[in-house]
Amino acid sequence: MFVPAEDRYDAMTYRRAGRSGLDLPAVSLGLWQNFGSADPYETQRAIVLRAVDRGITQIDLANNYGPPPGHAEESFGRMLATDLRGLRDELVVTTKAGYRQWPGPYGEYGSRKYLLASLDQSLRRLGLDHVDIFYSHRFDDLTPLEETLGALKTAVDSGRAVYAGISSYSARRTSEALEVADRIGLRLVVHQPSYSMLNRWIEEPDDDADGRSLLDVLGDAGLGAVVFSPLAQGMLTSKYLDGVPEGSRASRGGSFRPDFLTEDVVGHLRALAGIAADRGQTLAQMALAWALRDPRVTSVLVGASSPEQLDENLAALHGPAFGDDELRRIDQHAVDAGINIWAPRSSDL
Repeated sequence: MFVPAEDRYDAMTYRRAGRSGLDLPAVSLGLWQNFGSADPYETQRAIVLRAVDRGITQIDLANNYGPPPGHAEESFGRMLATDLRGLRDELVVTTKAGYRQWPGPYGEYGSRKYLLASLDQSLRRLGLDHVDIFYSHRFDDLTPLEETLGALKTAVDSGRAVYAGISSYSARRTSEALEVADRIGLRLVVHQPSYSMLNRWIEEPDDDADGRSLLDVLGDAGLGAVVFSPLAQGMLTSKYLDGVPEGSRASRGGSFRPDFLTEDVVGHLRALAGIAADRGQTLAQMALAWALRDPRVTSVLVGASSPEQLDENLAALHGPAFGDDELRRIDQHAVDAGINIWAPRSSDL
């Protein structure tokens, strides 16, 4: 029987999600990777329980996380029914819908039929009557925003979700979503975009949003930002400084392609690793601290393949503050690496 550490909240940093009443851990656990059917359940369990012991309260899921789709929710639901029973109200459990979950015309995108059916399926897999945040996982240019956001409002009004959020919407589409949400009486609380040293799109001015960046839009509207892939799917670690190791994510195919690791990109990674070493940090620790340097970023989502890797990432919270000279050095190498694979399916629409 799991007994959580009594001091689990003492060392974690919590940040308010925009102007909501919701505090989130500066580092949250995402179950996008390493929670599929091929991953040992005992390893998954060890990672989640270590996260709870370290004060991580937000566990981030989506309907399609696995593989197969839905498996991460099933696995975490098993933990909620056993080890984490009695801790439900200490956790922020989130899920999303937008990418393909089942065959046919109603298994993806942003329709009311799909979003609400997906949420109901997620709740069954998790063994819960509600999640804390339900996201529209991507912008759908073929469905009116009134319909997509109306489904989120139904989720909240029906008690199936406590808060509503959006993910990977551009600054322009976020502004439009905020207008629609205000009109229909929905409060959006959080946005989940990709963001890292190698993928800085949320900082870029958007002419269609009055020249504001996504971070500007979120700051003005009082939405929190929970950023995913802050380690660029593992590129911002020491793993790929000397090529692609056998068994690494890049070697297995999928969302991380080996052609991301061009000679130019690896050169920047090595330079960033040198800066991190000067700070007494690993490259991953510096990358997480860097993503958190902006107060508009509420939390960074990290995955982990072991409890020890999670501990290493959490050490990012206790490193030195960035000096102006350090940030200028980092800016020379924190350049776009063409890794925003979500843009063509959401933020570019």
